[in-house]
Amino acid sequence: MTRRPRPQVVDDLAGRLAALGWVSDLLVAGSLATGDWTPSVSDLDLVAVTAGPVGTGREQTLSAVHRDLDAGSGAGLKLGCVYVDTAALDDPAALHPTWTHGALVHRILSGVTRAELALHGFAVLGRAPAALLSPVTPDDVRAAARSELTGYWALAARHPLWFLDPVLADLALTSMARGRHSLATGELLTKTLAVEQAHAPAHLVAALRARRRGEDVTSPRLRTALVAWRDVRRTVAAARRPAPASP
Repeated sequence: MTRRPRPQVVDDLAGRLAALGWVSDLLVAGSLATGDWTPSVSDLDLVAVTAGPVGTGREQTLSAVHRDLDAGSGAGLKLGCVYVDTAALDDPAALHPTWTHGALVHRILSGVTRAELALHGFAVLGRAPAALLSPVTPDDVRAAARSELTGYWALAARHPLWFLDPVLADLALTSMARGRHSLATGELLTKTLAVEQAHAPAHLVAALRARRRGEDVTSPRLRTALVAWRDVRRTVAAARRPAPASP
């Protein structure tokens, strides 16, 4: 088991899940895996592997565990976890119970998360990601980025008022930079580095940079929304174009 610096709540969750008897592995993805995690700014993105499906009873148990941790060692740390039945690990379309922002929802295990796990992830309980998931190639990273851009972000592009939410506007600008980088290189880009590649005026990039450090900095709401929405529209349109043929 790899040991890296991490907030106490990650190990607390590992202990609580191990005690259940039907969670075999807990893996770290996202910014904590890539070394880009900022307390109270970044989400904690975890993936747990279960023995068998997570039915209603198990979902209730997991919700209770997460509520307890969110009120304790995880307060303010935005702990999230996808619970994947080991039999569904290789199914990219399967929906899995996912604790996120204080609620249990059902989501896929995205291609980007799979890539983060394969390239940078580590285990705090059970097996390493390489023992559970298939290797990820640069073309897999490109496909994952294209899927995110032409999926959720294409939907967002049709709802310009969504971008009046400052959190979504910031996420859009960094996500577009990350998506463009992955399509061009087949590699992942951290959010901190993505800020420097954001298609935005210098003053907005400076504000993004400050917020990424955890500083309480605001940007003009309407102007930021417009910049972010336009960037999403352009980037989604580019992602929809056929990929260039290999030489």
